[in-house]
Amino acid sequence: MTGLLLYARSRALPATLAALAGTAVFAVWAAGRLDAYLDPDRRVPIVALAPLLASAAIGTSLYSASDELDRTAVRAWWPRRLVQLAGLAALAALLVVPAVLGHTENFGPPTVIRNTLGCTGATAASAVLLGARLSWLPTFAYVTAVYLGSGTPHGRAATVWAWPMQPGAEPGAWAAALTAFVLGTTWYAVRGARPEGPRG
Repeated sequence: MTGLLLYARSRALPATLAALAGTAVFAVWAAGRLDAYLDPDRRVPIVALAPLLASAAIGTSLYSASDELDRTAVRAWWPRRLVQLAGLAALAALLVVPAVLGHTENFGPPTVIRNTLGCTGATAASAVLLGARLSWLPTFAYVTAVYLGSGTPHGRAATVWAWPMQPGAEPGAWAAALTAFVLGTTWYAVRGARPEGPRG
């Protein structure tokens, strides 16, 4: 039990959980301010930006203060990293669902779940490449560019490259998001975040 608590503290999990809860509250508040229950298209900012904020919070927990110890430990660290990342992604997806209940065929729960998984996978891959501190940046740039530059893009190719802006039932969007999640999660679980200097 002590080992789990130390692991949670070393990965800033209490702060990450608090940030995910705050993201969920913000998403529900924003949905109310946008009167999203009147028109599912008004949910587009929520289904695009709430998963982005959640994945950024998760990215901060991917930091390891003891990378050398992790690599030389007797027990492999990849199961812990996998459980941590998958658990946080599932929790984040569930927490933001209340903001978009109903209209499952448009911008409802399936969309926000898909986007949370996709953004988390992209953030995890970025942590391997850039380190946990900057892991949010490529995902933020991509989702923001798609959101600002495309409106609600249509067409077969758009369902793949603009998956954060697609309705929940689009198979291409699901394929892209799940691919990002599986590849990013697997890569992070195997490699861990890129080593960084001590926090300070």
